[in-house]
Amino acid sequence: MAGRISDEDIALVRERSSIADVVGEHIQLRNAGGGNLKGLCPFHEEKSPSFNVTPSRGYWYCFGCAEGGDVITFVRKLEHLSFAEAIERLAQRAGIQLRYEQGGYVPGREHGERSRLIDAHRVAAEFYVSLLSDPEAAPGRRFLSERGFERVDAEHFGVGYAPAEWDRLARHLLARGFTAAEVIKGGLAREGRRGPVDRFRGRLVWPIRDITGETIGFGARKLLESDDGPKYLNTPESPIYKKSTVLYGIDLAKREISKRSQAVVVEGYTDVMACHLAGVPTAVATCGTSFGEEHIKVLRRLLLDQAEFRGEVVFTFDGDSAGQKAALRAFADEQKFVTQTFVAVQPDGLDPCDLRVKQGDGAVRDLIAGREPLFAFAIRSVISRYELDTNEGRLAALDAAAPLVAGIKDLALRGRYAVDLDRWLGFMDERLVLRRIQEVAGGGRPAAPERGGRRAAPRPPDPADPAVRLESEALKLAVQRPALMGPEFDALGAGAFTVPGHAALYGLIMEAGGTATGGPGGRDWVDVLLGTTNDDALRALVTRFAVEPLRADLEGEERYGAAVLARLSEVAVTRALVQVKAKMERLNPVEQQQEYNRLFGELVALEQQRRVLRERAVGA
Repeated sequence: MAGRISDEDIALVRERSSIADVVGEHIQLRNAGGGNLKGLCPFHEEKSPSFNVTPSRGYWYCFGCAEGGDVITFVRKLEHLSFAEAIERLAQRAGIQLRYEQGGYVPGREHGERSRLIDAHRVAAEFYVSLLSDPEAAPGRRFLSERGFERVDAEHFGVGYAPAEWDRLARHLLARGFTAAEVIKGGLAREGRRGPVDRFRGRLVWPIRDITGETIGFGARKLLESDDGPKYLNTPESPIYKKSTVLYGIDLAKREISKRSQAVVVEGYTDVMACHLAGVPTAVATCGTSFGEEHIKVLRRLLLDQAEFRGEVVFTFDGDSAGQKAALRAFADEQKFVTQTFVAVQPDGLDPCDLRVKQGDGAVRDLIAGREPLFAFAIRSVISRYELDTNEGRLAALDAAAPLVAGIKDLALRGRYAVDLDRWLGFMDERLVLRRIQEVAGGGRPAAPERGGRRAAPRPPDPADPAVRLESEALKLAVQRPALMGPEFDALGAGAFTVPGHAALYGLIMEAGGTATGGPGGRDWVDVLLGTTNDDALRALVTRFAVEPLRADLEGEERYGAAVLARLSEVAVTRALVQVKAKMERLNPVEQQQEYNRLFGELVALEQQRRVLRERAVGA
């Protein structure tokens, strides 16, 4: 065994491992003021970021779970490494050759299990890539060519070829100083009668990399008819490869995901390649397993998925029954995101790779641009199973879909989908549909009226609801910093607010002359608002928003105000988009071509407007 790593080298590793850069490879960090950075903690589940990094001091601390430390502590905790393994990991990243006491540095010595397995996978990846040009790999090159991929594309994604020989990779690794136990433990080979036998043989191979770009496993596609194995074969679970936490392409997509606040989840390696090459560089895929909770955590950290409700996750599914089942599984996890979730389905069932081959790069971009909300897709998938030409079928479909609608946490959104469900079922009786959904949401009991026949007062808005919080932030700014909001806020209209109390407060602000007359705010502006109404509930709301802290520091208030305005406008435009799409669904595009084309033009304009607003929200 190698001795203790020298203190000088440990100090050098610390010096050359910027904590902001190392942490930033795993989570999205944003300026928190005072020289600090903030993001979502990777060590516990949270909705709002409480994980703080202070680059000037080289430390991190999470106010949510009370964990903290330096860059070495972060890597140890995140990767479950020993102290020495964390130093080796960071040294490899920084290009530092470590020296070991009690004999000094000796190349090839044991430096820790993880480092050895990572090295073995790096050598294996290089080995596979080197063989892609061999005559034996012709079926693999043909496979790539038929799917529109050139040699330079294969090189970019590290695609290689696993030879058909039983132990060629194993012999190559053993010759490079790795042990049979390491090769087997890493999943690169399995135990044979005469030593390790290659796990992948006669297959096209994709390297599966972690978020930092280290190869930790492989996915292999069958090429030969004589291969009686599955079409796709993946590395088994190992000390460095946990499929429930891995997303293929995350190393290439992470920066664009953070930049665009968008992640596109596709179903295969070639789909990821096709999307990236077609201009959708935010695409990732699971590796031999369904999309689950651990994958959500990875994306949330990159999206900085929090209460601003401004990112999006787009799932691509086939339009068949399997795709619908996948969408319903995604629906179950949807509300673990704060971001908006969408589904992109090609009507003819083509996946992104086949779509690119047949219709070009633009068709792939259009597929993602034409996404529809996951809620809508899941609800319509459920009701499509029923015969909607009969009352019995429509009622059965209502009972099946009601739990989905009732499960939507955003009360305003739940109400809108209740209206949509009524339209899709053809009842034309919104009260019937709403009553059934309320019964399900309340545990099977209809909402009870008060004495005297009056209905119970509506439940107060949920402060944790992303839409409610967004509206609250806009109104707090309008009350505390009216000069930051100005004419753009005044032009929103009360319809931009889904909470009745918020809409009423907006009306009060307009009645008082609008934020354009509020000046810098302060006590005088609050007094004007309080003096404009005798409604005690409205006065209480003004007072609350006058004292409740803003979610931005003094220096960042202007940018924050612009982002809130853009996001609120975007939500309003999204509602208008839904309404236009609903109108188009009711039209026959052949018999009502003129009206259909008019609405389509309106749809395109709204999509463009939403895209501009989203860019403003992200860039502010």
